[in-house]
Amino acid sequence: MAGHADIDFRTGPDRYRHWRLAFDAAVATVTMAVDPNAALRDGYELKSNSYDLGVDIELADIVARLRFEHPEVKVVVLTSGSDRLFCAGANIAMLASSDHGHKVNFCKFTNETRNSIEQATAESGQTWIAALNGTAAGGGYELALACEEILFVDDRSSAVSLPEVPLLGVLPGTGGLTRLVDKRHVRRDLADAFATRTEGVQGPTALAWRLVDYLAPPCGFAPLVAARAATRGADSDRPHDAVGITLVPIARTVRHDGLQYSTLRVSLQPACGTAAFVITGPDQGEPATPDDLLVAGADCWLLRCARELDDAVLHLRTNEPELGTWTFHTEGSADAVIAAECILGRYPSHWLVREVRLLWTRVLKRIDVSSRTLVTLIEPGSCFAGVLAELALVADRSFMLVGTWQDDDQSPPAATLLLSDANLGWLPMANGLSRLRSRFWGRDDAYETARATTGGALEAAEAAHAELVTFTPDDLDWHDEVRLTLEERHSFSPDALTAMEANYRFVGPETMETKIFARLSAWQNWIFQRPNAVGPDGALRRFGTGTRASFDHRRV
Repeated sequence: MAGHADIDFRTGPDRYRHWRLAFDAAVATVTMAVDPNAALRDGYELKSNSYDLGVDIELADIVARLRFEHPEVKVVVLTSGSDRLFCAGANIAMLASSDHGHKVNFCKFTNETRNSIEQATAESGQTWIAALNGTAAGGGYELALACEEILFVDDRSSAVSLPEVPLLGVLPGTGGLTRLVDKRHVRRDLADAFATRTEGVQGPTALAWRLVDYLAPPCGFAPLVAARAATRGADSDRPHDAVGITLVPIARTVRHDGLQYSTLRVSLQPACGTAAFVITGPDQGEPATPDDLLVAGADCWLLRCARELDDAVLHLRTNEPELGTWTFHTEGSADAVIAAECILGRYPSHWLVREVRLLWTRVLKRIDVSSRTLVTLIEPGSCFAGVLAELALVADRSFMLVGTWQDDDQSPPAATLLLSDANLGWLPMANGLSRLRSRFWGRDDAYETARATTGGALEAAEAAHAELVTFTPDDLDWHDEVRLTLEERHSFSPDALTAMEANYRFVGPETMETKIFARLSAWQNWIFQRPNAVGPDGALRRFGTGTRASFDHRRV
């Protein structure tokens, strides 16, 4: 937000203001207890367990720490510290007073946190259960929808609702509409009635409409939660006697011209609207077994690099919106990258190995949906191999130098691109496909040609033949071609680029996740700029004033 301090996505348990954690053997209880006076910025209070980005930053940290630091936890119960109130959803005063970019980034990050909860349930063996001990409205109910089960107290006053359309003139911002019909299989007509009913739906009707899974009176609610947690925990493959690793704070140095981490540096180039990511590959001696990985913990290159890359992406996405093009570079040994990632293929069922792999999946997905032009530059001395080769496949454009730098006697050998099993499905996109399969959607022969190169270090001509890169200039043309591409990109409308890139990136089947990030995000992005929502007489501005919004009733 212009004029405000940068938003920091790094946090930890000693800094939580809005959540409480408790552990009982295999069950963790995450209690939402929002401090109304601890908003991310001045100008609003977080009343009624409503949330802003700061609340969700803490929740995202909790989700990650439960997965890495608590392997013994098989079930996570999400509940509220307030009687008869679970969560009132996103804070309306925050939305009404935020600029457009902040609203969209808030919705995007919150969506990603909900997706990480669903991934924990589906792939980590850590099932999330929502224990609604009171009313859940708007984003509060959407948070519950991200859980595998929804348990609801039948106290004759609590309700679940998605009141955004009738009250605020916007859509539920974190996937509520999509999850109703795609995940919970609520009938379309009932979903329509539900999403236009301001007061929401109470217990028996909510159960009949499939809006919740189980219902109990106040006296029987705690036993219901305990019983469902025990049932879900029995299905988990997480080890009951393992010891987790500590996610130590991410060390980051911020300078006027960029960011510096242990495995990554980011150079900010505002004149051409570009941020250059340079990832340093691993040294030799990375963990080869799960025991080694447990000893290395958060110092392991695979884990450090993923966490640092994720932090840099979030920082730039939120705090540097005018840098519309991101370029990706690597430096180091391709063989060392392949050696470091071998553990991911050899021990995929080990709980910690699995979590590292799933973290890389989330980080790369975050890059996919970051609304930036992505350009990968493969040069001598780079190490685009295996998991780092995904950064070549993620790109909207990729350049690979033919040969070496002719005028440099110290030039490293010719650049190579090396695919591994990591590129064949370990790290799927939101559409459920690998980036390699997405690249060749509908062209099975081309996919098999590229797949057959797995394990081989391809120089530029070979990579071009396999259709793995866009352009292959020599050193005479390299700098001019790259410069012209970046300058041209900077001259285009960022709105048109965002739409164009999103259309091209997610080919093939549509999933609940692609619907949330493409269909919902596009509509919400548009609606948040419409006078009916944010104009002086719009619903967000009028909310809480006692005066109804004045709508322009022409359909567009």
